[in-house]
Amino acid sequence: MSRSIRILLVLMGACASTVLASAQAASSPTGVSNTAPGISSPVAYIYVANSPSSGRNQIKGYAAAPNGALATIPGSPFSSRVSYIALNGGWLFGTDGVNIDSFSIASNGSLSLVDTLEVESQGGLVNLFLDHTGTSLYTDYYTTNNEYLAYGIDNSTGKLTYINNVMGGPSIGYVVSFIGNNEFAYGSSCYHFTPEIYGLQRASNGAITSLASNPAFPATQDPGFYCPWSAAADPTNNVAVGMQPLTSDWGVAGPYQLATYTADSSGNLTTSSTYANMPSVAVGNINDYWMSPSGNLLAVSGDSGLQVFHFNGSNPITGYTGLLVTDYVDQVFWDNSNHLYALGRTAGKLWVFTVTPTGVKQAPGSPHSIVGPVDMIVLPK
Repeated sequence: MSRSIRILLVLMGACASTVLASAQAASSPTGVSNTAPGISSPVAYIYVANSPSSGRNQIKGYAAAPNGALATIPGSPFSSRVSYIALNGGWLFGTDGVNIDSFSIASNGSLSLVDTLEVESQGGLVNLFLDHTGTSLYTDYYTTNNEYLAYGIDNSTGKLTYINNVMGGPSIGYVVSFIGNNEFAYGSSCYHFTPEIYGLQRASNGAITSLASNPAFPATQDPGFYCPWSAAADPTNNVAVGMQPLTSDWGVAGPYQLATYTADSSGNLTTSSTYANMPSVAVGNINDYWMSPSGNLLAVSGDSGLQVFHFNGSNPITGYTGLLVTDYVDQVFWDNSNHLYALGRTAGKLWVFTVTPTGVKQAPGSPHSIVGPVDMIVLPK
């Protein structure tokens, strides 16, 4: 899917979700208990912004047991108007395209709205994300000249303070991924026939600037080239980039492949990836990919499903699983207990797997049914 179509779909979802949700509780999804039995010490909280009916938004919250079974967080679903969410240890942030709301996260995972910042009266905010320290919040402001906005977080109150912005034009957007030093973050796109891997540099106060770099692309089968989408960094200085091989006249030359880049101390990216050593994906067009906390596994989702690859630092990525799911999967996240969470908007499902480098097992009760899911975020405990 082209980036212009992706952004249009995201913006349409944000604009359709600006009405404050009713406080009426929805029925519990399949396989999920409202009383959280047996989960005295959850390993993660999972939040899904969803729209169960027209003009009604909410956030559903789940607690994950060590085996990946889910139970509903007390008070869930939580009244909300937001569509896109992000969090740190104490606060969940959400946007309806115009405002950014701050929700406190209680020890049992329940949410309470404590502050609202109006950012842009005309809308256009999508894709919230944070740095590794959880002290800075970033959002993609979608206009005719896209930009990233940076905010400081007061972790005692949840209030946000504007820091600065980076204007990059229509090619930038989506979530960028920070490498281990928390200074450099990367993304990629192929907007208007211009393949580009771009980067941001973060200052200690959370301010961001564009990286003046132009990484080389992997060698292809002549006379083709690669069209990249997004990026996922490991805990050190390596970055995975999904790339669609194309012919010289922009015809599709094969399935997406996965390249590996390595950042130096100045944020410059280099690669030894080539057409011959990059694995192909079976998920069709890539929608999302996310690195495990240890950096040794890469989950990849797309319009044909979900699969996992071995990530090997600066060495080529290698295959691991076949398709774990064959539905359209929009989003993936990991917790710190080897659980992989996958969200399918069209299917209305949340899948949970326990994944290690040597085995994969679907969690009890998975998949869970959710009406109108839009966005997901995971808080490891």
